[in-house]
Amino acid sequence: MIYFDNSATTKVAPEVLKTYQTVSEKIWGNPSSLHAMGETAFNLLEQSRKQIADLLNVKPHEIFFTSGGTEGDNWVVKGTAIEKRTFGKHLITTAVEHPAITNSMEQLRRLGYDITYLPVDKEGRISIKDLEAAIRPDTILVSIMAVNNEIGTLQPIKEAADVLKKYPKIHFHIDAVQGIGKGIQSAIFNDRVDFVTFSGHKFHAPRGIGFIYAREGRRIAPLMTGGGQEKNQRSGTENLPAIAGMAKALRLLLKDEPANVKQQQTVKETIFDHVSKFKNVTMFTQRNDGFAPHILCFAIKGVRGETVVHAFERYNIFISTTSACSSKKQVESSTLAAMKTPDDIATSAIRVSLDADNTVAEAEEFNKVFDKLYAEFSKLN
Repeated sequence: MIYFDNSATTKVAPEVLKTYQTVSEKIWGNPSSLHAMGETAFNLLEQSRKQIADLLNVKPHEIFFTSGGTEGDNWVVKGTAIEKRTFGKHLITTAVEHPAITNSMEQLRRLGYDITYLPVDKEGRISIKDLEAAIRPDTILVSIMAVNNEIGTLQPIKEAADVLKKYPKIHFHIDAVQGIGKGIQSAIFNDRVDFVTFSGHKFHAPRGIGFIYAREGRRIAPLMTGGGQEKNQRSGTENLPAIAGMAKALRLLLKDEPANVKQQQTVKETIFDHVSKFKNVTMFTQRNDGFAPHILCFAIKGVRGETVVHAFERYNIFISTTSACSSKKQVESSTLAAMKTPDDIATSAIRVSLDADNTVAEAEEFNKVFDKLYAEFSKLN
């Protein structure tokens, strides 16, 4: 099997699974309980929080655990809207965000908020001039993804941060679900970013766990109210086995980050250099530093994306259309639509998404299968 769908989810690392199992079996007290078992669980919870903070060079009390990227995005967007509603009701995002952001924004629009969606160029990237022009006196939030989940575009986070330094009261949020471990931490954690969203299952932690970074001094209203966990900001009994596993997964991810990034880049370029030569192939991801090392998106003209996905599956190679969150619903890629890609090309898009465990040998096997399938599709067309 060749698994090239890591942007949808990654396999839980064996070391992480072992941590999860050990904590489940031996430290199963509630961290909020007063007895010794609860104290042991609480200590592990805070140890995990500190480990994550240390790995990202932030403060432990700036880390808040969530159920994943969707909750994190919802929390920052809606939490800002609630917390800062007396200061303004204008929010800025981009036309290529994950549905967790865009659907949250649209929900706020129905409640009377004003949303600006920044357009993108032919590579799926926003213009800093457009961002500057969109800012108003009543703007309360700017939310931009670090890495596009469909074609891998890197957004100009540092440049956006430089603009927002002139507007210190505006919250600046980064969706870094696809960006962690990809060599761009310095951009994500620059000194103007206020909130960052992460999801554990994108870096070999269990599903259903994630966290947000919230800069000290920045406030958002809680969405999950109840028993007062996470400093009264996110109630609900903490998923301690998954939290401990996620801390382990993050440590493993960042331990050899430069080598891992290089490996993914090499595998991606092996595929890019091959498939981009074919006449009926349209490349959405480009071979330059403006794209993440692990995502490659292209289309074969005249062949629907789901057809290509199932054709590769016959050879035990697993890829996806664009976003896993919309592929089963056959929703057109929001990113490609924002890039003004013609419908007949956009519906043919497929995504290859890599991990450090993927190899050049797998890429070469992919290329061989691609040749066979391209010949089949050419005959049908």
